[in-house]
Amino acid sequence: MPRPALVPGLCVLAAGGCLAAGLLSGPDLLALLRRVLPVLGFLAAATVLAEVADRAQVFDAAARTAVRLARGRTALLFAGVVVLATACTVLLSLDTTAVLLTPAVLALAAEAGLAAWPLALTVVWLAGTASLLLPVSNLTNLLAADRLGLAAGAYARGFALPAVVAVVVTMAVVVGLHGRALRGRCAQPAALAVRDPVLLRTAGACCLALVPLVLLGLPPYAAAALVAVVALGVALARRAVPVRDVAGLLPAALAVSVLGLFVVVDALGPLLLDRVLGGASGSATSAAVAGALLANGVDNLPAYLALERVVPREHLPGLLLGVDLGPLVTPWGSLATLLWAQRCRARGLDVSWGRFAASGLLLVPLLLLATVPLLGR
Repeated sequence: MPRPALVPGLCVLAAGGCLAAGLLSGPDLLALLRRVLPVLGFLAAATVLAEVADRAQVFDAAARTAVRLARGRTALLFAGVVVLATACTVLLSLDTTAVLLTPAVLALAAEAGLAAWPLALTVVWLAGTASLLLPVSNLTNLLAADRLGLAAGAYARGFALPAVVAVVVTMAVVVGLHGRALRGRCAQPAALAVRDPVLLRTAGACCLALVPLVLLGLPPYAAAALVAVVALGVALARRAVPVRDVAGLLPAALAVSVLGLFVVVDALGPLLLDRVLGGASGSATSAAVAGALLANGVDNLPAYLALERVVPREHLPGLLLGVDLGPLVTPWGSLATLLWAQRCRARGLDVSWGRFAASGLLLVPLLLLATVPLLGR
């Protein structure tokens, strides 16, 4: 299984080799940078916002609120986790859900005396399936919205129904597989000791403000930068984040990986990828299936970049369904899955990839069958 720490170096080597070989011309490289820099800007700002929110205990506080509202009923606590994972993914992206919400939910499960696996699986599955709703929820969505020429509101209207159905199907499969563990009563964990109420409220408000700003027409990178600067400024003023730690909040390795993938796919597309993948363009259904298969093989972002070149514009929504909802079978299908597994192991939960794959093989076909026919409605 690939280690996330190795990915940036491999991407740099591959991209450097393509550039050294002259596979990408100067004008093509400039056009590529014009497209990718806003995406990287959003990625950097959203990551800073999420890290500040984590230090402000936003995710822990949200999880404790779900426990309090459940009043000791496991089914209601599960519903609360579904709402939290969906909201976190929609507002702050699937990687944030995998990295920062997972530890809070697992700590909650331990204190409540619940089986950890069903809740952990719920978090990682919803990190994928709930990421369809808005452009800011997934980097592939930002790319698709750009290629389709859709503003955030138009994108949301087009994908709202498939996104809601995807979340409902995900919940139904979790309940079908783990219903017994999600019934009965659970313990009430102790109340959260809030370190800084002002920072908690500020960071929480910034997280909630991101999507309305984007829907009002602000470019995603600008909206994310605005709320990240406000949250970080308050965190610095209240000494929750030392000045020396600010640079460490930026996702440098991930940004390098994304840029490298763009260069490699753009360079190799005309030489090889376009001819190999050209058969995926027949319909929205074939584009969705191709996207799911390739994402599970090589990761969802390079899968989207490679297939976007050959899938006609009218079938791009199908491709997006495949790369957003499909990579839930293999560990490397999405970086979020690898990051989620790291957080699970850090909390003492062993991840069985055989069990994960078997569950994903049940869920993914149901997701595609339920959502592809809804495109355009």
